Amino acid sequence: MKAAVLHALKQPLRMEEMPRPQPGPGELLLRVRACGVCHSDLHVAEGDWEALRKITRLPVIPGHEIAGVVEAAGEGVTSFQPGDRAGLPWLYSTCGECEYCLGGREPLCARQQITGVTVDGGYAEFVKAPASHVIRIPAALSFADAAPLFCAGLTVFRALNQADPRPGQSVAVFGAGGLGHLAIQLAKARGCEVTAVDLADDKLELARECGAGSLINSAAGAKLPRVDLAVVCAGSVPAYQSAISSLRRGGTLVVVGMPADPIPISAIKLVGGELRIISSAVGTRAELRQLLELAAQGAVRCRVATRRLEEAPHVLEEMSGGRITGRVVLEP
Repeated sequence: MKAAVLHALKQPLRMEEMPRPQPGPGELLLRVRACGVCHSDLHVAEGDWEALRKITRLPVIPGHEIAGVVEAAGEGVTSFQPGDRAGLPWLYSTCGECEYCLGGREPLCARQQITGVTVDGGYAEFVKAPASHVIRIPAALSFADAAPLFCAGLTVFRALNQADPRPGQSVAVFGAGGLGHLAIQLAKARGCEVTAVDLADDKLELARECGAGSLINSAAGAKLPRVDLAVVCAGSVPAYQSAISSLRRGGTLVVVGMPADPIPISAIKLVGGELRIISSAVGTRAELRQLLELAAQGAVRCRVATRRLEEAPHVLEEMSGGRITGRVVLEP
C-alpha cells in the first residue's frame, strides 16, 4: 500500500510502498477514503511537544482523522462487517479499566495508544485498529466531511461541553481557522452570540460564513468586546493574553490551542474576576458519536479542501507557513 512515512523528527514525510496491515483478533482493517491533516500532525513531525516527542514511534505513519470503509474484520469481531462506513480518531485504544475510562474521561487514560503517534495512522491506503475504538459514520456525511470531525471537531465539541455555555451567552473564538470555524458553528448551535477574532481577513470571512455575528481583526488593534466565554483555538500566547482581557467578571477561559511557551496569567485578575479556566483533551467515543449525528443533521460542517495522499509532505509545509484556511483532507 502507499503511505506517507515519518522517519525522523523535523524531516519531510516520505512516500513509500508498505505492507498492507492484517487485522488480528478484535481488530478491523479500514480502507482509508479520507484522512484529515491536523495541526497536531505537524507538531508531532516537528517534535514540538515534549510529551509526545517522548512517545512518538519512529518510523510512523501519521494521521488521526480517518474516515473509510471496513475492508476486513479479525477474529471475534461482530460489531462491524466489510463495507461498513467507519472511522478512527486520536484515541486508538484505551485500557477500559482505569478510573478515567470507567468515569467517562477516557482521554486521560494513562495506557492509551495514539493513532499516528504510537501506532500507524491514516496517511495511507489502509489502517488497522481495535474494533472497540472504531466509530460508525452516518450515511449523510461524505468521507471528506466526516474526517476532520474525528479530531478538530471533537476537540472543540468536548471543550464546549466542558464549558457548557447557556443560550444567549456571549462567546469569543480566538483563531478562526481549522478548529475555530467549527467552534463558531457549535457555539451557534448552542444559542450563543459569537464573535470571531483573528489576524487574517480570509479566516474572518470564513468565520462570517460560519455564523459569527461580529468579526475582530486583532492585527488592526480593534477593541475586543467583553464576553462570557473566550475559546482560544490559536496556539498563540498573545491570543491567550487578549482572551483573558476580554472576559467579563465570572467569565470562562477555554483552553484549546497549545502554544509552546507558557501562558502568563495574573492570579490577581483570576481571583478579582472569579474567572474560570477550562481545558479539554480531544474527546470520548460517546461525544464523537454525538458530534457525527449533529453533523449529519446539518448543525456543523467543516470547510474542507481535498488533496491526494502523495501531497501530504507539501500540505504540512503549507500548514507550517500558515497558508491553510479550514481543513485539508488527504484522499488515497
